[in-house]
Amino acid sequence: MIWRPFIGRFFIIIAAVYFTWLMVLITVQYVPIDYSAAFLALKSHETQFLYYRIAFFTHVYSSIFVLMTGFVQFSKAVRLRYPRIHRRLGKVYIVLVLLLAAPSGLIMGIHGNGGIYSQISFCIQAVLWFCFTLWAYTSIRKGNIARHYDFMVLSFALTLSAVSLRLFKWGIVHTLALPPMDTYRIVVWLGWTFNILVALAIIYIHKRKKALPYTER
Repeated sequence: MIWRPFIGRFFIIIAAVYFTWLMVLITVQYVPIDYSAAFLALKSHETQFLYYRIAFFTHVYSSIFVLMTGFVQFSKAVRLRYPRIHRRLGKVYIVLVLLLAAPSGLIMGIHGNGGIYSQISFCIQAVLWFCFTLWAYTSIRKGNIARHYDFMVLSFALTLSAVSLRLFKWGIVHTLALPPMDTYRIVVWLGWTFNILVALAIIYIHKRKKALPYTER
């Protein structure tokens, strides 16, 4: 049916705008810099350290741009009609993740709330985010577009984990009513592992569709 791709694109655009808006709302809480605002109110010990303050604000301020550039990367219209924009924004995404967002996320993960259980999750996530993004870059440098696509899907799945974490937290709080820290320990794992599973499903479907004869698509 001709209308189905348009409906799909419409919902993708709505989701992109909504998730970006959520991240903007989170980011503006820390503009101007306020060490007692929101999440930082729980990190009075960590904010005594300069390296943590640098990591935190680097992560918060860079992540919103990672999210926005990431969404554009998966626009078929941009890739086909404006390949130069696709390449340039791709470079911005890669630089932001590899040099700013992932390393700062690792530092924050070491000091994550919820004890060692949560800290391990955050650190694994940061390392995978870095690796997937790096492999996406090295793949396209070698001209391997299929591998580049796979790793970009995985990388962006982790980019969206900040949003997923909050959505799962909202769902658990309003359904199971678990103790706050128990909820947090669940969502810090669920937020990114669920996204990885969805990413793997997308990659599988994409490969299967590519393998089908044109008449069967």
